Amino acid sequence: MGGGVGPDVVVFDYGSGNIRSAVRALERVGATVTLTADPEAALAADGLFVPGVGNFHACLAGLKAAQGPRIIERRIAGGRPVLGVCVGMQVLFDGSTEPSASPTEGLGEWPGVVERLPAAVVPHMGWSPVEPGKGSKLFAGVEQERFYFVHSYAVQTWTLHPTGAFAAVAPTVSWSEHGGPFVAAVENGPLSATQFHPEKSGAAGLHLLENWVRTLS
Repeated sequence: MGGGVGPDVVVFDYGSGNIRSAVRALERVGATVTLTADPEAALAADGLFVPGVGNFHACLAGLKAAQGPRIIERRIAGGRPVLGVCVGMQVLFDGSTEPSASPTEGLGEWPGVVERLPAAVVPHMGWSPVEPGKGSKLFAGVEQERFYFVHSYAVQTWTLHPTGAFAAVAPTVSWSEHGGPFVAAVENGPLSATQFHPEKSGAAGLHLLENWVRTLS
């Protein structure tokens, strides 16, 4: 693992909380990391890391204030990699049932609604296994490992199943379970996301981040 001599990664600093751990983890796996909300830097980087903690709707409000939806959309349209983590993954879906005084729709990159986990104990906090989707590149080499989750809401059904000529580019969906199955990660061309925190998942999380960083160069 290197120390910041590889691809340029922007950790998008739109007010989602303490994200220094993400910067340190990405640097450890060889990325040259900038923590910023500057739109031009976020558009130009080899990879964009979109964090997210707390309330779905509050995160979206912060993301919109920093031009996040436009940046993410432009990057995806240009085939430029984006990795969303935790609520940074959830905002990529249509919406959330999480209570809010100012509810707002998600970015709609994938169909689905983020809903409260049907478990006796919520939040889901701690280490859990993930069942990687077939052919997953993110989980290559860490298929049997556990990852660190902290969340009360998740997408629990997946409905995007391309057919015909588009079947070859169907998203790779990985699953975990807490009171029932939920989407733990999605890989969809340049857009990837994890419900868990790879930057807080020890050696397995670093390996996963390294897998992502290697796709950027």
